[in-house]
Amino acid sequence: MATVDVVVVSYNSRDHLRECVEPLASVDDVHVIAVDNASPDEGLDVVADLPITRIAREQNDGFGAGCNTGWRAGEAPYVLFLNPDARIDVESLRRLAGVLDATPGAGAVAPRITHVDGSLDFSQRRFPMLRSTYARALFLHRIFPTAQWVDELVREPGAYALPGSPDWVSGACFLVRRSMLEQLDGFDEGFFMYCEDIDLCRRLRDAGQDLLFEPTAAVVHEGGASAPRASLLPVLAASRLRYAAKHSSASAALVERLGIALEGLTHIVVSEGGRPVRAGHARAFLLAMTRPAQS
Repeated sequence: MATVDVVVVSYNSRDHLRECVEPLASVDDVHVIAVDNASPDEGLDVVADLPITRIAREQNDGFGAGCNTGWRAGEAPYVLFLNPDARIDVESLRRLAGVLDATPGAGAVAPRITHVDGSLDFSQRRFPMLRSTYARALFLHRIFPTAQWVDELVREPGAYALPGSPDWVSGACFLVRRSMLEQLDGFDEGFFMYCEDIDLCRRLRDAGQDLLFEPTAAVVHEGGASAPRASLLPVLAASRLRYAAKHSSASAALVERLGIALEGLTHIVVSEGGRPVRAGHARAFLLAMTRPAQS
């Protein structure tokens, strides 16, 4: 029986998938599960010769749904969720598992993530707060880039040199106890994309479990530097609205909604990326103003 199930959810990731899973495919106590979310590129073909489990979903119901399909197809006590454009070596994977072995009160652990060029990916995060929403809307994160109150990202380099316990971590790579996934019923599939990792970490902490950061486990994430594409800005706004409705009071969720709308409005006026990005922010603004609250 495997110690770790590695779940990789792919959507049009044909160019990255094999490089991601091949180093782990033949490890004795690791079971790799590749889930394709109805990709037009039929990416699972590139790993057909590897000793892994391949699951082709008939429709794309979102990243969280793909993750749930993956972990429910395995039996290992630990589940590593890994983006297809991320790379982890066996030693780092074992270090993450060792942390959970040694810490019964921890439900999940995350590695240190870097970009391809070796720069640090700020993968440790603070839970969303109204002040950070409005700071982003008013571009205060650019005026005060090192201030903690303007951003959810933990940007202090020292925080990535030592073990820690951040509020939440990037879903690009983290290891979770299967028992906690079963208790929480996995990812909330109401999030199509974005915020499903925040939500899972929040529910894990609400269940009394710790979330740890282990700097000696290393991951390289090719897509870690990318911002949401213009077409996905409304999807991000919808997920932020859902998260606020789910985890905040009705009044706080309303104020968050207004902050998300304000961010869309200000970024229509002042935004890099030209007309497509401004159009994306416009759609995010309209969505924030008109979408019914959903929790």
